[in-house]
Amino acid sequence: MKRRNLLKSAAFTSMGAMGSMLLPLSQSPLSPRLKIAVSSYSYWHFKPPKVSIHEVIDRAARLGVEGVDILHRQMDSEDRDYLMSIKQKAFVNGIDLISLSIHQDFVDPLAEERQKAIDHTIHCIELAYQMGIPCIRLNSGRWGTIKSFDDLMANRGEEPPIEGYDAEDAFAWCINGIQACLAKARECGVLLALENHWGLTRTVEGLLKIVTGVNSPWLGVLMDTGNFMEEPYDKLEALAPFTKFVQAKTYYGGGEWYTLDLDYDRIFQILKDANYLGYVSIEFEGKAPADEGVEKSVSLLREVLKKKY
Repeated sequence: MKRRNLLKSAAFTSMGAMGSMLLPLSQSPLSPRLKIAVSSYSYWHFKPPKVSIHEVIDRAARLGVEGVDILHRQMDSEDRDYLMSIKQKAFVNGIDLISLSIHQDFVDPLAEERQKAIDHTIHCIELAYQMGIPCIRLNSGRWGTIKSFDDLMANRGEEPPIEGYDAEDAFAWCINGIQACLAKARECGVLLALENHWGLTRTVEGLLKIVTGVNSPWLGVLMDTGNFMEEPYDKLEALAPFTKFVQAKTYYGGGEWYTLDLDYDRIFQILKDANYLGYVSIEFEGKAPADEGVEKSVSLLREVLKKKY
């Protein structure tokens, strides 16, 4: 046998042996898995001292999580140099910047106020694009008839509408407002993820009314595991087929506003059944020291992840 043919035969024999050792994709360690991330909100609950985004990235890297979800209000600046420094910081630490969680409010009878919410959302889409972030968190907004957030939480997130208007007005304002942001989202490749939060998205029905009303591949659901105060699991299951991003609440030390005893084995099974393979970002909302609460949260979710995926 000529030397060239001998080498070719040996190569094919070796490849065949390797092929017999390969596992099916479903059994391979390279199979897709959920990725654990942490929200910068976990380190700053709108009370001093504020922990910088750069420091959150350092802490996330030490914990070995895959990503950071940035709270827009926690950023120190919107200057380009600052944005690029966050992007560089994340890269050299092996951290994905996965979402920019922003606030806006489309629930207002004044068209000029709703336009401010649209303009702010478009501006934040551009900020996310500059930082290489592929998703932003949206709020629907709320009536604002209960001024204090503490009072709103005490009322289980419910509030009456502004006199002279009703829920159908508010849903129309929100749907139209989000639709006005879709062209920029598509241009920048930034997914809009509407959270089950307060206001119109306090219920599954309200959130899905908006998502189906907008009817765009650039709008999906952000599942927050802690924002359904009663009987959450059937509600989370209803959202799961639409879910593009997950924020996982934990409450070590007792919650800032309330505490839920969430069964993450059950929640991860819901996500698995819905073939969810994206990020789960920890939102630690307890009163324990942040480093302690986040570390316990990471350990909890990793343990559940091993069992479920």
